[in-house]
Amino acid sequence: MDIPTEMQHQAMGYDRAATMFSPDGHLLQVEYAEKTVRLGSSSIGLTCKDGVVIVADRRIRDKLIAPESANKIFEIDEHIIATAAGILSDARILVENAQILAQQNRVTYDSPIEPVLVIRMIADKKQAFTQYGGARPFGVAILLGGVNKDKAHLYTSDVTGNYFSYKANAIGENDEKIKEILRIDYKEEMSIDEGIKFAMKIFKELLGKNFELERFDATYIKISEQKLVRLHGEGLKKYIK
Repeated sequence: MDIPTEMQHQAMGYDRAATMFSPDGHLLQVEYAEKTVRLGSSSIGLTCKDGVVIVADRRIRDKLIAPESANKIFEIDEHIIATAAGILSDARILVENAQILAQQNRVTYDSPIEPVLVIRMIADKKQAFTQYGGARPFGVAILLGGVNKDKAHLYTSDVTGNYFSYKANAIGENDEKIKEILRIDYKEEMSIDEGIKFAMKIFKELLGKNFELERFDATYIKISEQKLVRLHGEGLKKYIK
């Protein structure tokens, strides 16, 4: 009887360290971390003609939790926001590092940091944890949006330390289903309001009877204002009509 490749790797110990390649060229601890990301709640990011928007599912399962304490969208600087899928405590460490970098840039250069420099720092930190022993990889994907030089930017960093710029993207649970919808229906000329309606429509289709307005956060930044605006609960009601 043939033994599945994954079981062979486990028996040989190739999944015991993030720095050990399997014979077919895989870092198994990194791949396990990627599976963790897909268990996390979903987030959608969109670049629009007038800014960038992120809509995140908080997926609060305990009614005793205060909803405001489960915010899924983080402020890096007033012109940069980020969300995460996977182990959110891992994301918190990366976000705090990003916040420090953004403030250091303001103090040093008296100007807001470029979003690409923030995602590059996050990606570099993630990559280091796949290369050196003694620590596991970060089990989180980061979706980062911001505005700079009259343009909206959206980036995604995976657990390996790779990052890419996107027009629209999704991370977390059902990310492939959401991406298929984005590939077909996303339009670059969308406004921020249209983008939020579009994202909420996708979540409504995916969640069906489990769709509840209270479980979502939305945050956008307009190019003209370069200041983030948060929406949740009643503030999102007009976007699901």
